[in-house]
Amino acid sequence: MKRLLEVRKELKERKPVFIRQDNPKRMKLNYKWRKPKGIHSKIRHKFKGRRKMPSPGYKSPRKVKGLHHSGLKMIHVFSASDVSGIKKESEGIIMPKSVGMRKRLGILEKAKELNIMVLNINADEHMAKIKDFVSSKRKGQKAAKKEEVKELKEQKKQEKNPELSDEQKKEEEKKEKNRILTKKV
Repeated sequence: MKRLLEVRKELKERKPVFIRQDNPKRMKLNYKWRKPKGIHSKIRHKFKGRRKMPSPGYKSPRKVKGLHHSGLKMIHVFSASDVSGIKKESEGIIMPKSVGMRKRLGILEKAKELNIMVLNINADEHMAKIKDFVSSKRKGQKAAKKEEVKELKEQKKQEKNPELSDEQKKEEEKKEKNRILTKKV
């Protein structure tokens, strides 16, 4: 199995990139491979010096086809309950990007408990990141709540003690002066 994985690695290193004919010339053509169908196509005729076409010779060995480079079969996991059905000797888990943070943490904890390998991320680092983020978010929420409570207390004190701020005092004095000056004699 290890030898076949090494063979596959060597083959993939030598394999050319298969892009569509005339892709660099025409902007609207995408890079996805399409077989050339034209009668005069140099790539279809396999002329020397032209781009290569996909062929069975570029395939990887059948026994390691679709396996991770560690030799484990890749299983996509979307919840912690999916982890329990995995065979740790021959399968490893992959977490898609669409899985949320809380479920991701649950999956990683379950995988660590059952000693199952996570193939697409470093489980310990990722768990630490998530825990740090959650704890900092909670601290931030607590601090925000404390600030709100302080503001509410200050508002209540101001309602009870109608002490005016400097700006409010200046405005009141201006109004008083205006009233006195505009008073008709």
